[in-house]
Amino acid sequence: MGTVQANGIEIAYELHGDPSGLPLLIVSGLGQQLVGWHPDLLRAMVRRGFQVVVYDNRDVGLSSHFGHLGQPDLMAALSGDTGVVPYRLLDMAADAAGLMDALGWESAHIFGISMGGMIAQTLALHFPGRVRSLTSASSTTGNHAESWPTPAAAAALLRPAAANREAFMDGAEEAYSVIGSGEFPYDRAWVRERAGLAWDRGYDPQGPVRQLIAILVAEDRTAALGQLTIPTLVVHGTNDPLIPVAGGRLTAAAVPAAELLEIDGMGHDLPRQVWERLLDKIDDVVHRGEAARSAGRTSIA
Repeated sequence: MGTVQANGIEIAYELHGDPSGLPLLIVSGLGQQLVGWHPDLLRAMVRRGFQVVVYDNRDVGLSSHFGHLGQPDLMAALSGDTGVVPYRLLDMAADAAGLMDALGWESAHIFGISMGGMIAQTLALHFPGRVRSLTSASSTTGNHAESWPTPAAAAALLRPAAANREAFMDGAEEAYSVIGSGEFPYDRAWVRERAGLAWDRGYDPQGPVRQLIAILVAEDRTAALGQLTIPTLVVHGTNDPLIPVAGGRLTAAAVPAAELLEIDGMGHDLPRQVWERLLDKIDDVVHRGEAARSAGRTSIA
């Protein structure tokens, strides 16, 4: 674990696996810290030959926070006032590129989930040559009209700030009951453990609100995604109430030759029971990305 200066801010990261492994950059979702990735999943990725980096996006965990910009005004952003925007998804994509620079990675395979998928898409669009393959999970093109959360999922996302560690863990468990994969066995211990770890590293309820504003004001990427030529995998759960499966279908339809993996019963998470199936597909898209890189093909048409 370490911290680097990248894109003018500090980014906390954790590196797993042998330096000879294929570079895999994992981009987290809204409010998720690097400790939100299950250690067993990271170990499974390493066993498959990856060197994996996970990191705290700006405004969460041990990366730079933007409290100096004042109270985030979510309602103003929802009304279309871009003057309240603290930063954009492009800034967060530039953070990822800066982290790659600090690690000495000229390019990498990118796996992003939820907001992380949006950042990964933006990275592929604005930093051609840095992305060898793209995996966008539980995400969307930015077409909000077609990928809006259910009322219950929106309420879980916008729940009040927690007063203490126990309340924060309770809130995480309550949110999972709404947006998680109810058809798969529930790992209650892990949901509470990762929430506790996040609290211990630094709980800032305003950080995810600023991230959410960046999502809300982002332009629809549908047309731009049509320019991507890199191997792309789109993963989505059929029972996702936070970003409905339409978001994944739209993403796969936008990217030429993208493969869509819909997982029956999966919500807005990655239950252990789907890991091997997911990793098999990531292996495939990565190998196609390596072949394209060897052939000298670029990421933008």
